Amino acid sequence: MTDTSSIAADPSWLPHRIDVPTRTVEFIRVGRDELSAQGFLADRSGEGDAKALVSWDEVTAMRPESGKLHFIFHTAFCRSTLLARALDAPGVSVGLNEPGIIVSMYNAGEAARHLIAPLLALLARPHAPGEAVFVKPTNHSNMLMPALLQARPDARAILMSNALPVFLRSVARKGLMGRRWGRQLFLEMQGYAGMDFGMDARESFAMSDLQAAGLAWFLAQRWFALHLGGQVQGVAGDRMRVLDGDRFDAERETTIASVLDFAGVEAPTGLAGELAKGDVFSQHSKLGGSFKEKAAEEEDAKLVEEIEQVEKWVGIIAGQTGLPIPLKQTLF
Repeated sequence: MTDTSSIAADPSWLPHRIDVPTRTVEFIRVGRDELSAQGFLADRSGEGDAKALVSWDEVTAMRPESGKLHFIFHTAFCRSTLLARALDAPGVSVGLNEPGIIVSMYNAGEAARHLIAPLLALLARPHAPGEAVFVKPTNHSNMLMPALLQARPDARAILMSNALPVFLRSVARKGLMGRRWGRQLFLEMQGYAGMDFGMDARESFAMSDLQAAGLAWFLAQRWFALHLGGQVQGVAGDRMRVLDGDRFDAERETTIASVLDFAGVEAPTGLAGELAKGDVFSQHSKLGGSFKEKAAEEEDAKLVEEIEQVEKWVGIIAGQTGLPIPLKQTLF
């Protein structure tokens, strides 16, 4: 059994999951060279000596050598995983792609709210002096944006998004489960960032899957806009910048350089250019293998038509609220 002082001192020990009934935090050990691998950190499972349970009291008593911590929040399907992986530059920065502890904070609710700050301090431990950590949470934990930013007053945040048609195509490509996910996301967003769309329960039920997904995307844009406008208590809008996922793909070097500059990370000359040519851009960030091998088949005409109709419908709703969508890029 690894002692708590060793866990606190070693950034390879990542807080992974909160267990409310037992008042413990599960840690898993992930080496520095494994952090930028494909897939989400939430899907990792420590075994044997690479797993440890620590009580809540022991976690809050830890005083780790914490460093710079920043966030990449996103609306899903916008290359946020790619950005997190592209920021892997030993000694300069590293991206944590959807660590399980963030969504576990969300699931634990108020019972574990006091753990947010100490757990973020543990995520912020650098593997080398001065190395900055960029945490990309799952979009399902965007409700925690205020709490996360309040817990780290020095943190900056990149808000990643993209155009609605791109988002809807990604939902549709995942088939039945993707469409179900879109409906679930709409219900989730209505729960913490909702608004009255003038539809009763029957009308809401009658929406198509892509209509529901489109409204979820719109509510995510609105949630970001509230933060940018300084309308969320304790969070200043100037701590955030908007990044369009397609713009990132088209201007990789400029994007990476801008992210590091906005976060106040000192990078060697030419590093952004080197990172922009990294192997991560030729791989599927979530599934592995060649990105070209994972490319979707050409869309059928009916799907194209449906996406166009949903885009117009959501545009009308957005127009009535006065919110320009998608949010304008402000990173560079």
